[in-house]
Order: sequence, then structure tokens, then C-alpha cells
Amino acid sequence: MELREPIADINKKLVERYGTEFGNTPRFRVVFSDDQFEKRLTDFTDEGFELIYPEVRELPKYRQYIKAKYILERLVPIVGETDLVSKISYEPAWVFQDKNGKYLPPFFDGCMHVIESLLSNIQGANTFTRYKDKNVSPEEHLAHIKRVEDDLFGNETDVTDHLSQGTGIIVPGNTTIQ
Repeated sequence: MELREPIADINKKLVERYGTEFGNTPRFRVVFSDDQFEKRLTDFTDEGFELIYPEVRELPKYRQYIKAKYILERLVPIVGETDLVSKISYEPAWVFQDKNGKYLPPFFDGCMHVIESLLSNIQGANTFTRYKDKNVSPEEHLAHIKRVEDDLFGNETDVTDHLSQGTGIIVPGNTTIQ
């Protein structure tokens, strides 16, 4: 899988920009879906047999429905009754894929765009303080957002989707000069 920048660098920048919570745990991180497990209280064995008493097992977190993709996760407290053992958990904020489920390489600016959108929605509820860079004009900020959105979503038309998936047909134009 191609990467635009190393995951360790992205995660380091996420900690520098958005900080940590709950005992120095990063607020945001990028992980690979197939590598994530979580401890859950379960009533079944790995083979599917029902147990007499529930037990704690380390189970795949995303592998059942997100295969071989990078995920931007957000740290959240767990409230209420749950089968999770921990009182905090990373929950998915963004899966790096296009609208057709095709792999997209993770990159810090894309993470920042998703996080800023998430935080601006939370700010609307007056539950989080947003910090702005005073050295960037609103026009520069909007232009940067547009570039990142183009990187994340691209040109999403039926024609370009078919061409990128290899199901489209290209008909060469008239190349004769008269």
C-alpha cells in the first residue's frame, strides 16, 4: 500500500496539534484496520460455542467490516453499560477510502480537515474551544480546505469513477488536421 507520509509522522503531528487526554493518551490517531483489537466481555468462544459464563477476550475491532484501510480514530469516554472492558475507547472518525470503498493513502492535511470539521460541529454545541491560526487569512484557509477536499474526494462524477475503476471506455477524438 502506498503512503503519502509515514503513519508515525502523522500521529506525531496529531499529538502536537490536538494534544492528549486521559493520562497522556493521544486524542486522535491513524491506525490500520486489520491491526486493531479490543477487549470485550463475550458469551461465545472463537469457534462460536456459547460459554456458561462470559469471559474477556481480545476481539478484532474493524476487521469484520473495514478491510485493509487506514482509519482516523478519536478518543472518547465510554458512558453507560457496554461489553468493553476499558472506560475509554478509540472510535472511527474517518476511513481513508473514496465513495466506492477504494483505498486512499492517509495524510496529515486530510486528518486535520476531518478533525476541524468534527470540532467545528462540537463547537456549535459550545463544548470545545477552537484555536485559530492568526497568520492565515480566511481566503488562504478556504483555498487550503478546497485543496484538501479535492485530495480526499477528487472529481466524483460517474465518468471519472468509471475511468478510475477501469469500467469506462475512452473514445479517441478526431486527430486529423484539415
